[in-house]
Amino acid sequence: MSGYDSPLLRELGENTRRLKTLATQTPPKPINTRVFTISNQKGGVGKTTTTVNLASALAAKGLKVLVIDLDPQGNASTALGVPHQEGVKGIYEVLTEGTPLVQVIQPSTENPNLACIPATIDLAGAEIEIVTQIDRDKWHSLLKKALDEYIANVEVRPDYVIIDCPPSLGLLTINAFVAAREVLIPIQCEYYALEGLSQLLRNIDLIQKNLNPQLVLSTILLTMYDSRTKLASQVVADVREHFPSQTLNVVIPRNVRISEAPSFGRTVITHDPTSTGAISYMEAAIEIAFRGAQNGR
Repeated sequence: MSGYDSPLLRELGENTRRLKTLATQTPPKPINTRVFTISNQKGGVGKTTTTVNLASALAAKGLKVLVIDLDPQGNASTALGVPHQEGVKGIYEVLTEGTPLVQVIQPSTENPNLACIPATIDLAGAEIEIVTQIDRDKWHSLLKKALDEYIANVEVRPDYVIIDCPPSLGLLTINAFVAAREVLIPIQCEYYALEGLSQLLRNIDLIQKNLNPQLVLSTILLTMYDSRTKLASQVVADVREHFPSQTLNVVIPRNVRISEAPSFGRTVITHDPTSTGAISYMEAAIEIAFRGAQNGR
């Protein structure tokens, strides 16, 4: 055996062991629907990637999941195989016209347990329409009202609702914070990783105090980890030091399968379920489910 083969063989062996462990784990169903917003005003940290892969992982384990694509780019919709071209009804109609969620939900090609409310390009102008056409005291709660009505009336409620936010703190993101009960922040294991995080935490605190006292920062997921660099290990250590109870044990590595999956209209969970990236997101999803059960969620 050559030295060049050893790292690959070790990785394959480790992945096989992790897959066997995953096969024996059944995440608990939450007591009530858990509503997450995936947020970080810093771009390029893996928000959408985290949204769709956690959603697909939870669905693969038998849980009912609804993804709400609140980013006008519509990348979550693309990754979940949901049409979102101009003319398709989606979250834009919910926010600006009061269309019920049940009328715009589409099944994902990923898994029968997974559905998505798509974002179309119209969503880019939604904030202006909301400001000019809807009463000011309702601006922040449009999504919450629609989501609460859906959960209360649907025959089979989702176990998880995961909201993918744009990388800014506008009305769309505020609506996500008000509709959610939990915030998940993905943090990349790179230089400047914590840049802007203090501002995000202040914004969450403002939402808690003024608009949604039930909102909590429950989860931090470290992404784009490269074990070859000391910097990545230092970022992991820093985040764990500052947020010991919120940071997941699982770390998402840099992995080419994660990056290429969206171009096939899939998540890494279905694109290559035996890859290190897919295994890591499955482990993260299961950890989130078990942590929620331990905390009475």
